[in-house]
Amino acid sequence: MLQIFAKESENKMSFKMKLKIATDILMTAALLFLMSYELVGRSAHEWIGVAMFLLFVLHHILNRKWTAHLCKGKYSPFRILQTILAALIFVCMMGSMASGILLSEYVFSFVKVKGVANLARSVHMLCAYWGFVLMSLHLGLHWNMFLRMLDKNIKLPADRKKYIFRVLAAAIALYGGYAFLKRNIGSYLFLKMHFVFFDFTEPLVFFILDYMAVMGLFIVVGYYLGMVLKNHNKNSSDRHKTRRSN
Repeated sequence: MLQIFAKESENKMSFKMKLKIATDILMTAALLFLMSYELVGRSAHEWIGVAMFLLFVLHHILNRKWTAHLCKGKYSPFRILQTILAALIFVCMMGSMASGILLSEYVFSFVKVKGVANLARSVHMLCAYWGFVLMSLHLGLHWNMFLRMLDKNIKLPADRKKYIFRVLAAAIALYGGYAFLKRNIGSYLFLKMHFVFFDFTEPLVFFILDYMAVMGLFIVVGYYLGMVLKNHNKNSSDRHKTRRSN
């Protein structure tokens, strides 16, 4: 997700680039509403799930060059992590779609397979929550592209912008950690609980904001992990060049 902001030509974006941005924004919004499940209603949840899958397919079509180059070039630590995350997200997406079809009461209600509901429900929960975490980490790996774009549109001194970005990241990550515990997300990730608890008296917006904060937490983790790996690769490359010159 969000491998979209690179190679802008003098602030002018091609139609394909705009389509990539729109696709990734819609995927992110769909992901958040999918996590709210019962709060948006089961029928809406299924239709959003179908839309998410179609957007996922479109995302891969738009980024097919990246897929075509998987077996080419060297694999740095950053590229290895990026590829592993992409593969795991693909598994989660396929698992979510397959289990969702088996559990469907509306969109795919014509699919009837007896004796698989409990297994499908567990698979669906695992794929949904791990997919949420992995997609957020994936966003974080490419977040510097978004920050560069944001940086161009905020007319403040560079040092002040850097300070603001870091304070916001820290605040979001801290609240995201609180929301992660508050929403028992760890229990769902490891199937310590087999059903997600929803407070139907809670406004949907509060649920979405909490999950946005959790997403923000993992975006921050992914961003700084990516920075560490890129710096490691750069330092290794510099040492290699120094040896060669000597």
